[in-house]
Amino acid sequence: GATDRAIGLTERFARCFTDARAPHLVEHDVRSLVLQRVAGIALGYEDLVDHDHLRHDPVLAALAGRLDAGRAGCAPLAGKSTLNRLELGRGEPTRYHRIAHDTTAIEALFVDVFLDAHRAAPGQIVLDLDATDDPIHGHQEGRFFHGYYDCYCYLPLYIFCGRHLLASRLRPSNIDGAAGAVEDVARIVGHIRRRWPRVRILLRADGGFCRETLMAWCEANRVDFLFGLARNARLAAEVAGELEAAEAESARTGRPARRYRDFRWLTRDSWSRARRVVGKAEWTGGAANPRFVVTSLSPAEIKARPLYEAIYCARGEMENRIKECQFDLFADRTSSGTMRANQLRL
Repeated sequence: GATDRAIGLTERFARCFTDARAPHLVEHDVRSLVLQRVAGIALGYEDLVDHDHLRHDPVLAALAGRLDAGRAGCAPLAGKSTLNRLELGRGEPTRYHRIAHDTTAIEALFVDVFLDAHRAAPGQIVLDLDATDDPIHGHQEGRFFHGYYDCYCYLPLYIFCGRHLLASRLRPSNIDGAAGAVEDVARIVGHIRRRWPRVRILLRADGGFCRETLMAWCEANRVDFLFGLARNARLAAEVAGELEAAEAESARTGRPARRYRDFRWLTRDSWSRARRVVGKAEWTGGAANPRFVVTSLSPAEIKARPLYEAIYCARGEMENRIKECQFDLFADRTSSGTMRANQLRL
């Protein structure tokens, strides 16, 4: 409650909704509905049906600032049906959906909260991108079977800067993992630069985001990037000598060994230009484990080893943020029938 009051999160989130209900008939305003739903999730109650009991809970009522009902015969807080109508809102109020939410305003709010958390503009920020599976068990809109994850699922796109969530885009799973990344990155970068025009921005992601469209956009918009690069026979040949040296060292020491090679690389047909690639030639567990990254950062600025080990490998911390969203905050509880309602939940 104190944290929410300090940053005004639920108040600001509630302002992203339009309430066309008759004011004199409203018992639970949008702000109290949003606060009740958010606090319930934070307390471990992810299902709307839980609120038929929680509507009488004094702790949740205290958080919402509603210890008593406004009129006789009502509970201090809303039940599942009222909260469900909040989630099922459209872009504009309709006859049967009187509460609507503005997805554009909600998307902007996440970036504003991140910007407001800083007293001064940092010199550089790193935006981490990743996609993950969100298994679904019903016949929700946008349901598709994903061969890699071996289940019916959504494929949400997450963008973080450190611990701050900047975007969570719900997507069907019958798409490329990087689909929509350029649009979301362009929106976020533009929003950040309106407040911090001189900040340097680095995009970091695994090989699923190593796409010409995204790299070309970065190069055209003064944004640096560091992406994983899927290995192939041509790339493996580039680090063959380093792999031999790593194998010899591993045989001599009995421990994993690695070497790095820095080179310019151009694909046969998918890239518009040659780019800097760093190859990690690692021998571990008695086998070769070559890995590659592509970046806009120059060798003069950062050498191959620290680029890979200190900067690229740090992207794994973002996966912990996704786990927190899904396991602690129930972001994968996308059991509503429509994509729009599930996007609001996410």
